[in-house]
Amino acid sequence: MKKLLIFGTSNYAEVMKCYFLEDSEYEVVAFVESATYIDKEELDGLPVVAFEEINRTHPPEDHEIYIAVGFSKLNAVRKLFYEESKKKGYKLASYINSGVKIWDNNILGDHVCIFEDNTIQPFAEIGSNTVLWCGNHIGHHTKIGDDCFIASHIVLSGHSEIGESSFVGVNVTLRDDIKVGKSNILGAGAIILDNTKDYEVYPGSKTSPISKLSYEIDF
Repeated sequence: MKKLLIFGTSNYAEVMKCYFLEDSEYEVVAFVESATYIDKEELDGLPVVAFEEINRTHPPEDHEIYIAVGFSKLNAVRKLFYEESKKKGYKLASYINSGVKIWDNNILGDHVCIFEDNTIQPFAEIGSNTVLWCGNHIGHHTKIGDDCFIASHIVLSGHSEIGESSFVGVNVTLRDDIKVGKSNILGAGAIILDNTKDYEVYPGSKTSPISKLSYEIDF
C-alpha cells in the first residue's frame, strides 16, 4: 500500500483518514500540521508531525500527501499548502469514492476529493485541488475550476461552469448554461439563473419563523 500523509488536524482530516483507510490503496501513517499550530503529539492513534520537517521525517520518495483543509479564505489556505507540498517534491493524493462512476471522457485534475453519492455525468471536468462533498449532481459538459469547494446536494445543470476558487454551499442549484465567475460565494440554497461576475457573493435563501410557536399549531 502507498504511504499517505494527511495535512491538517481538523475534523476534516480525521474524516479523510477514515475514507482513505476504508476505501483506497493508501495507508495513512501520520497527520501533518504547521509547527506553530501543533498542540498535540498524536491524533487518532497517529503521530502529528511538523510540515516544515516532513522531508526529513517522511520523505517524498516514500510518501504522498493529501491537504485536508476546507474552504478557509476562499480555498486559499488549501491552495497554499497544495503548492508548497509540490515544491517539497510530494505527489498530491486524490480520493475518489469507489461507488462514484467516472466516465472515460471525464477530465479530472490532480488532488481532487469526490465523496460518495456524487453523480458525475459524461464530459464533465473537475479542476485540481477541488473538493466535492457528498450527494451532488454534476451535469454533462459542466466545468468546475481549480481550487473549488462544492458542498452537498448541489445541482449543476448541463453546460454550467464554476470559476476557480469558488465556494458552492449546500443545496445550491444552477440552471443549465450558467457561468459562475471566479472566487464566488454561493450561499446555502441559492438558485442561480444568470451568469455571475468574478468575486460576487450570493447569500442564499433564508427562511424566517412565523409568529406562532410550534405548540400553537394543530397538525
